[in-house]
Amino acid sequence: MIALLQRVSRSSVLVEGREIARIGQGLNILLGVLKGDTEADIDKLVSKLVYLRIFADEAGRMNRSLLDIGGEVLVVSQFTLAGSVKKGRRPSFDAAMPQEEAKRLYDLFCGEMAGYVPVQTGEFGAMMEVEIHNDGPVTFIVDSREL
Repeated sequence: MIALLQRVSRSSVLVEGREIARIGQGLNILLGVLKGDTEADIDKLVSKLVYLRIFADEAGRMNRSLLDIGGEVLVVSQFTLAGSVKKGRRPSFDAAMPQEEAKRLYDLFCGEMAGYVPVQTGEFGAMMEVEIHNDGPVTFIVDSREL
């Protein structure tokens, strides 16, 4: 499971011109579910993300977690994170988990995150416009296979 984290001052999602989600300070998480991912990947990823100290303290140092700041999360499904551009000029998505199982794990991830912080979501499988006001900018890629 791959999560592209962006520390945000605010973020929102529109589907067909209609806003379906909005958060203030926290994390925008673009989440890619890969073949072979399981509930164990969710557990590892969520426990890493909620405690990851990437928010500024009084001295401006990255020393506070999402929990410390009372932040929110916006999770957007992003199968293209499973894409490979190693061969040719067209990405291969062979590593992406099939849609039905990916949605199940995506929903489980969002549910587990919601046990810690307020969570908003995009619409799984939809074309979305994601507005991200990256704070910093601060962006990290976290792969559950490396945790």
